[in-house]
Parts: sequence; structure tokens; C-alpha cells
Amino acid sequence: MLRTCLFDMGNVLVHFSHELMCNQMAALCGKTGEEVRSLLIDSGLQWDFERGQLTEAEFHARFCDVTETNVAFHALRKAGSDIFQLNTPIVPVLDRLRELDIRLVLLSNTSVSHFEFIQERFDVLDRFDDFVVSYRVGAIKPERAIFEAAISAIECKPGECFYTDDIAEYVSIGRQFGFQADVFTDVAALTGHFEHRGIAV
Repeated sequence: MLRTCLFDMGNVLVHFSHELMCNQMAALCGKTGEEVRSLLIDSGLQWDFERGQLTEAEFHARFCDVTETNVAFHALRKAGSDIFQLNTPIVPVLDRLRELDIRLVLLSNTSVSHFEFIQERFDVLDRFDDFVVSYRVGAIKPERAIFEAAISAIECKPGECFYTDDIAEYVSIGRQFGFQADVFTDVAALTGHFEHRGIAV
């Protein structure tokens, strides 16, 4: 019996682009998108932010420091966060799961800026019962701590929980923790994964 579903957020519930993020942030500081990618992603600064090791104010200060600029806080927040589009076809699937009294839990690597932006822009997260997000847990997938936090949030045995994520490595680790799990490619395939488990969505 399936009691809970764990959903990744990026490229599952919402589509996003790190390239767009870097280009928009670059436009604020006179850098190229590739330069910002190096300073932000390749350096690990973005992952520190997503682990919750930096507040938004601290991230802003670090960004200004590494780019040697004085970008406005709210401009940087918007440039870094206005990169999401709702994956509209998944919404009826979530609604159907709720009708079936299946608990919905988010399991996502994300920063406070991105999470709050998505909450404010879309209502998709209103359907969820709990949120296991990296900046609150202090760990990012594929680290063990965030999967352990998910086990605490699902309120059922791992074998009664289905997990989907667009990154195959994370799905593989989810299976090691006992979850039923499949890689997310699109909503049609997701529907098939549920039908395979006897759930019509």
C-alpha cells in the first residue's frame, strides 16, 4: 500500500535553468554568465547557500565580494530566483493523489530564496503536507542526512513511500533507504509509474 509520495521540486514540479540564473545575475554586475557560474556554482557558493550555511544577507554580501560590485539585495534576489516555470501537467496528478489520501512531501535541494519565490509565484506547494528542504536540514542530496530527514517526514514505512526525482543518482540512493523510487522524465511516464503500482492518476 502506498501511503506517501516524495517529490523533488526542480525539473519535476517546476522547470528551471541555472544558465538563466547565471546570465541574469551576470547582467547586474558586468560579468558574463560563465564567469558568474564559476564564481557561484563551480566554487560551491550556491551549494553553501542551499545547505543553509548562509543567510540571504550573507549570500548577497558574498556575491558582492566575489564579483567586486555592490548589487542591490532585492535585484540580486529576483535575478537569482526568477528562473522557474510551473510544470503544469503535474498539478492534476498531485490533486488526484490528495484525493486518494496519499501524503505529499517535498524533498528538494533549494535555497530559501528559491523556495519562497516558488511559494509566492505558484500554488503548487500548497498541496504538500511537509517540506524536507536542504537549507532547513543543513544537507543536500545525495548526503545521508537529507534522506534521513525525509524518512522522519513521510510518516510511514519507507517501503510504503514512492519517491521521484529527475536525477538518477538520487533515485538510486532513495532505493537504498527503502523507498519505492523511479526517475522522473515527464508526467506521462510518472503516470505509468503509478499505474504500475495500481494507482490510477
